[in-house]
Amino acid sequence: MHLAGLAVVLLAIWGAGDALMRRLWGGAPHTPGRDDPWLRMALSAATGLGLAIVALQGLGIAGLLRPPGTLALLAIGLTLAFWRLPAQWRVLRALPSGPPMGRAERVATVVAIGAFAISLFEPMAPPHAFDEMMYHLPYARQVAESGALGIHHWLRYPWFPYNYDLLYAAALPLAGDVFPHLLHALGGWLAAALVWRLAVTHTDRVCAAIALAAWLMMGEFFNALIDMGVALFVVGAFTVLWLWWSTPVTPAQPRRPARWLGLAAFYLGVAAGSKYQALTFLPLVAVCVAWRERRPGPWLLALGCFLLPCIYWFGRNWLQTGDPFNPIGAKVFGFTNWNVDDYKRQVDDVRAHAALPNVMLWPALLVPFTLAFRTRPAVRAAALFGAWSVLVWLATSRYPRYMAASFPILAWLGAIGWCQLWRWAAASLQRRGGEHLHRRMSAGLGTALVAVLLVAGGARLWNHLRQISPTPETREAYLARNVPGYAVLSWLRANPQPGRLYQVGLSDAIYFAPNPVWGDVFGRYRYSDFLLLPAPEMARKFAQEGFGTIVIQTALGPFVDGKPGFERHFQLLSEKDGVKAYRILPDAP
Repeated sequence: MHLAGLAVVLLAIWGAGDALMRRLWGGAPHTPGRDDPWLRMALSAATGLGLAIVALQGLGIAGLLRPPGTLALLAIGLTLAFWRLPAQWRVLRALPSGPPMGRAERVATVVAIGAFAISLFEPMAPPHAFDEMMYHLPYARQVAESGALGIHHWLRYPWFPYNYDLLYAAALPLAGDVFPHLLHALGGWLAAALVWRLAVTHTDRVCAAIALAAWLMMGEFFNALIDMGVALFVVGAFTVLWLWWSTPVTPAQPRRPARWLGLAAFYLGVAAGSKYQALTFLPLVAVCVAWRERRPGPWLLALGCFLLPCIYWFGRNWLQTGDPFNPIGAKVFGFTNWNVDDYKRQVDDVRAHAALPNVMLWPALLVPFTLAFRTRPAVRAAALFGAWSVLVWLATSRYPRYMAASFPILAWLGAIGWCQLWRWAAASLQRRGGEHLHRRMSAGLGTALVAVLLVAGGARLWNHLRQISPTPETREAYLARNVPGYAVLSWLRANPQPGRLYQVGLSDAIYFAPNPVWGDVFGRYRYSDFLLLPAPEMARKFAQEGFGTIVIQTALGPFVDGKPGFERHFQLLSEKDGVKAYRILPDAP
């Protein structure tokens, strides 16, 4: 049912995007990729998704982001799609079948199809993953309930740019809280489609299949974060910029079409309005564009298209806090809801999660030594993009998830490197043992690789199948096992208490708490301002701030309910699985 609903959404965004993209392609007859209907369909879907986000943003600003507005947008997209489907079907049916695949191509394609099939089941579990329950889904629910974009100070990042989360806000009242997982995964699947077409066109089908499988295995398709969506729009911007860059200049078309710069800038604006890290690609893009285009007109067009999806977030933040990139710009623009210690804790937390990226990407370092790099300009462009991404990552966070927007292109580069390693190994075997040994070793290694992938893929599939909860009973059981404090938070939702709710150690479970719920390591209601006080002073300060209840994960906060005199000022309401809820009694004798 969820996949059927996603198919309807995909059809609608493709219809909306195709209506715009046909105009762009129609005015650019010499643009590379024009004759690739699969690439055009993927770009149309990405464009439609971006347009949907901008439309939802407009509805939210007007206070109208409710099911009637969402369904109206869906209906418009579906109408455009059904109008275009017959012609698109004729185009696809007319495509030639292409050359027959060799053994390596068949094996690689089967692996890629298997990885895609597994990824279809990954988003089906109920919400259970860290940041989606900490602020992505809580923010989306607040927007869905109010119909408006607001500032919710009880969230860890109240001033975050929430472009992609607006899709979740539109989906929650219509399809429940599993469907945002599929909307997040949709970004990853469309990014995979773009990389597939780039790799097939500029390298070969084996590289394309390896790149697709690597990205599908690395991507986080099981949650409702935003990284897959940001990756889509960054990859889309790279693709469109390459189409613009490689468009030949002719007497009939003496300049490259500025409309492609506008589309690439629009993609980057949607990405930057979803996650600040997307801004790091702007210097690279600016240099590449300036290399071939210096007229003010195209630059102004690109600037306008970039600002359209993100100026609301940055302008609002600047007007209300003085920091357009709140909170990460605090050292330049001044601190507001965070202080210097909060900022330092965030930086230290990111550094604590520093790690090497997935091993599938490491052979990307070999790309400069490959024939594809020497003979294919698109591969060199991808290598430049990858190098910039890695350099920025090394100079900033070194946290792998902060490089997720680059992973689809890096997966393609890694696939080129893996293919080169295979060629070197095959050449070495052929020199040492002749053609017979080469064939035997190739067959043996290929069989072993497929066997390993089958076992790993089967285990991964089984793990995700076990997480699917088709009935209310299985959902409750799953959440009770996987969400800390779920039983106590559910009790608090069923039994509303007077005053505000403060949580300790349950930041990544607040989606299932009565909202709003306050308390975090950062911000005005940070733990250090309350929990270090003696029990009487702590109770009085909570009461002065309007708090009537506190819920504690005792394993993470044993110093809270273990204070001398705590039981005199805090009355136990509910307890289960190491989580306790207390009523605050500031005036206890």
